[in-house]
Amino acid sequence: MVGFVRILVAITLLVSVQHNTHFCAQIQLQNVTRLCHTRSMVTVNGKFPGPRIVAREGDRLLIKVTNHVSNNITIHWHGIRQLRSGWADGPAYVTQCPIQTGQSYVYNYTVIRQRGTLFWHAHISWLRASLYGPLIILPKLNVPYPFTKPYKEVPIIFGEWFNTDPEAIIAQATQTGGGPNVSDAYTFNGLPGPLYNCSAKDTLKLKVKQAKTYLLRLINAALNDELFFSIANHTLTVVEADAIYTKPFDTETLILAPGQTTNVLLKTKLKFPGASFVMSARPYVTGQGTFDNSTVAGILEYESSIPMKNLPLFKPALPPLNDTSFVTQFSNRLRSLASAQFPANVPQKIDRHLFFTVGLGTSPCEKNKTCQGPNGTRFAASINNVSFVQPSVALLQSHYSGQSEGVYSPYFPITPLHWFNYTGTPPNNTFVSNGTKLMVLPFNTSVELVLQDTSILGVESHPLHLHGFNFFVVGQGFGNYDPNKDPKNFNLVDPIERNTVGVPSGGWVAIRFLADNPGVWFMHCHLEVHTNWGLKMAWLVLDGKLPNQKLLPPPVDLPKC
Repeated sequence: MVGFVRILVAITLLVSVQHNTHFCAQIQLQNVTRLCHTRSMVTVNGKFPGPRIVAREGDRLLIKVTNHVSNNITIHWHGIRQLRSGWADGPAYVTQCPIQTGQSYVYNYTVIRQRGTLFWHAHISWLRASLYGPLIILPKLNVPYPFTKPYKEVPIIFGEWFNTDPEAIIAQATQTGGGPNVSDAYTFNGLPGPLYNCSAKDTLKLKVKQAKTYLLRLINAALNDELFFSIANHTLTVVEADAIYTKPFDTETLILAPGQTTNVLLKTKLKFPGASFVMSARPYVTGQGTFDNSTVAGILEYESSIPMKNLPLFKPALPPLNDTSFVTQFSNRLRSLASAQFPANVPQKIDRHLFFTVGLGTSPCEKNKTCQGPNGTRFAASINNVSFVQPSVALLQSHYSGQSEGVYSPYFPITPLHWFNYTGTPPNNTFVSNGTKLMVLPFNTSVELVLQDTSILGVESHPLHLHGFNFFVVGQGFGNYDPNKDPKNFNLVDPIERNTVGVPSGGWVAIRFLADNPGVWFMHCHLEVHTNWGLKMAWLVLDGKLPNQKLLPPPVDLPKC
C-alpha cells in the first residue's frame, strides 16, 4: 500500500511539473566585460544574456519577477499569444504599470496551440539591450517535429553590445531630439567574437559531430538592426519562423529583423572536413542614419579524436549591406506548412480593411532650445501620422475599469488623413501629430491591414510587431499599394504566419488576422529607436458574448503606477 501511495505521489508530481513551469527572475545589476569595457548592467539572475526558459505546448508558466534595481521593469513574452491573459503581456503602460524597485509580479499565462522558438525581453525604455533570453516552447510530449529529429538543439540569440549605458544613450537622444549613438558590437549569445578589438576570448564556439543534424534556434534580439546570418560552406534548411512551421527550403544566408526567430536544420559534413567555419552576422541597412557597421563572428568546429591545430578557417560571403533584393527573395520563399496537422487558417472574408502608413517625421523644437534632428527639429515617427504618446497609466487597466476618459481616444484613423505620393517626393511639411489613440475592434473581427512605408526623411524597412496575435503575410510589394491591382496577387492558401514582419523599404506589406483575443494589444516597430520616436499604436479588442471570449480579471499583484 505504501509503495502504491509513493507511485501515486510520483505520478501527481510528474503531472504538476509537466503542466506548471515555475521560474524566478531576479532583476539585478551585474558587472559584465566585453571589448575591454566593464559595465554594470541590468540582468535577470546576473546572466547576460538572460537564462533560457523552456516549456511545452499547453504548459502554464508562472514567472515571478522581482525588481532589485532602481529602473522600472516589465518583461514581454515575445510571440506568446496571451489568450485572455493580456495582463501578462508586459509592455509598460499598455498592459501593465511597471514593476517598481523592491516590488515583484508573477507573469501567469498558458501556452495555447503554440510551439517553437520565441524569446523574452524587457519592454520599457532600452532595457532589452541586456534583459533578454530564449523562450523555447517544445511540442506536447510524444508529438514529433514535422521534420528530421535533430541530434541536438542550439539557441543562438543575436544581440548588441554598448560600451556605455544604453539608458544614458537614449536619454541623451531624447533630450537633443537627434539620433542616438549606435552599438559598439553585435553578439551571438552575448559574445562579440574575434573581429572586434579585445574580443577574441569572447567568441561563440559551436562544436559539432560529423554526419549529424542540428536544430539551430536563431533569435534576433538586437535593439536596432536587421541582421544577415550565414555559416561558411554549409547549407541551412529553414523549418520554422516566429514559432510557426514552414515548408522547408535550403539557403546559405538568412535575414532576421529584430523580434523575428527562425529555426534551421544544419546537416554537418559526412567526413571530418579538416577545417573550421565562421558563422557571422552583419546588418541589413536601408535608412539614412548612422549604424553599427560591424560583424559578429562565431566558429563552427568539428570534433576530432586527434587534436588538430592551425586548421584552415573558411568565412561566409554575406550580402551587401543594402541588399533589399535578397531580403525580398528570402521573404517570398517563406510559406506556412499548411498541413492537416498544422493548417494555415487564413481569414478569407474580411470585415475591416485598414491602411496604415508607417515612417519617420519630425516634431518642432521647443522654444529657446537647439535640437539635433533634421533642420533643427526633433526626430519623430508615426503610424497614419499619429505619433503615439505613452500614457502615465496602463491602457488595459483604464479600459477594464471603465476609466479611459483622458487616457486614450478610441478613434485611431483607419487611413491616413492626408493622401500623398507615399514613396515619391516627400511633402514639405514633415511634422507628425501626437496622441494616444486606439483602434477598437469587436471580438472575432477579421482584419486586413496594409502597412505602407513612406519616404518622409527617406524610405526605410520597418519590422512591425503585433502583440497578442499571429498574422498571415498575404502580400508585399514596392512603391505605393494599389487596392485595385495588388489584392489579385495575394497568397490566401499558404502564406507565412508570424508575429513580426518587415515593411519593405519603399514598399508595403498586407497582413490578415482574426481579432479573437480580447484586450489591449500593442503594435510597434521593433527598431527600438523608432518605437521611442512614436512608431507605435494599440488595438482594443472588445469582449465577446461567451464567457470564454472575455478578458480575465486582473491579478491581485498587478503593479500600480
